[in-house]
Amino acid sequence: MSINKLFENKLNVVNIGLSSFKEALDNAGAKSVQVDWRPPLDIDPDLLKKLKAKLPAIEEANKEAIDRILRGHPFLVGLAKAIEVIPNMHENLILHAGPPITWDRMCGPVRGAIVAALIYEGKAKTKEEAEALAGSGKIKFAPCHEHQTVGPMAGIVSASMPVFMIKNATFGNLAFCTMNEGLGKVLRFGAFGPEVIERLKWMEKTLYPALKKAIAVVEKIDLKNIIAQALHMGDEVHNRNRAATSLLYRMLAPLIVKTCDDKDVAIKVLEFISGNDHFFLNLSMPAAKSVLDSARNIENSSLVVAMCRNGVEFGIQVAGTKNQWFTGPASIVDALFFPGFTKEDANPDLGDSAITEPYGLGGTAIAAAPAIVQFIGGNVSDAMNYTKLMYEITVTESNAYQIPYLNFRGTPTGIDIIKIIEKNILPVIDTGVAHKDAGVGQIGAGLVRPPVEPFKKAFTALVS
Repeated sequence: MSINKLFENKLNVVNIGLSSFKEALDNAGAKSVQVDWRPPLDIDPDLLKKLKAKLPAIEEANKEAIDRILRGHPFLVGLAKAIEVIPNMHENLILHAGPPITWDRMCGPVRGAIVAALIYEGKAKTKEEAEALAGSGKIKFAPCHEHQTVGPMAGIVSASMPVFMIKNATFGNLAFCTMNEGLGKVLRFGAFGPEVIERLKWMEKTLYPALKKAIAVVEKIDLKNIIAQALHMGDEVHNRNRAATSLLYRMLAPLIVKTCDDKDVAIKVLEFISGNDHFFLNLSMPAAKSVLDSARNIENSSLVVAMCRNGVEFGIQVAGTKNQWFTGPASIVDALFFPGFTKEDANPDLGDSAITEPYGLGGTAIAAAPAIVQFIGGNVSDAMNYTKLMYEITVTESNAYQIPYLNFRGTPTGIDIIKIIEKNILPVIDTGVAHKDAGVGQIGAGLVRPPVEPFKKAFTALVS
């Protein structure tokens, strides 16, 4: 086309710059497309040379890691008290979400959840007693991930708490998680009032025995199959678990009725599960954990095997770096807040539930659950675009979990730190939001991106 005729035609613009440029074009009535492009991260040239030399070994290691992930098959095999089954658990140990952190650095909701746990265990009677004990050195703290465990939000697990036992049948390893309390003022969001303790005691004395007896009848429940079905029904099994909980309920209800001697107890147990759409979250998380753990310690692999947050720092672990932690400051969630709360009330990102994203679920599979993006005022096309972007930083597609809206394409699976560095694209995580002060509880839900620092640190460690 002659330059003289260029401005005689209607302009079709491709914008690679700031999105505000596209907004100006839209306001002017010009047809335009925004390209989601980012320049590569600034990485030491010497590291890039080392990467080039090491890339064949990394690719070979990733083949083994992703093979293990795709072949993993998680089953719910029972329940037990934490102290009975979690490796190296003891009465004075409390597990928390995210990378390692000491009491003096913990955020409000984690401190609140620890207060609740110490009162629940009978080690303290008041908030003040619990805080004094927690800071005395007599109570030890450790990440859930270092004990084959995951915990939502604050992630707190204490000795007497009942936990689900999930077995990866392909490789035989176990993972653990507490039972889900529901939403609002609950321990995992940092609440510690009398109603929180009462609910936890009911779960221990009533819910736990009923579920344990029911599951013993069938010996195991196929979680991979439930997750696959739930994705076809509008869940991504991180922030939306309604379909998965319903499918589980259908399996458990006749077993509970059959094995529970007290009709009133059976009714209350069934009502609790039915009224808690997030009940399955505490199964999807250890299901992902059990599978990703089977891919740990594969030399040279660049796949992420854990992503988690403690409300202060975001941490990752990578298959090829021998359980080393890489951390950066936790982000504030872009959320829809409950009435009366704002972003200023929010604690930075929190919880082990981001374990679902490297497994091809949660924010990675958000196109399966477009209703989630309504939390931040988005639409269906936003959900589709988030998932399509995640294919850019993963090594394969799931052979079991599919997204109907993408013509049943497998979910993006196996987050690769090298792809994150090369493309400057960070994972999408959908999550809940806790109030920054202990005792308040949940105040919203939304989407968040992790900081880039952990991925840069992991990249350096892997290729050096």
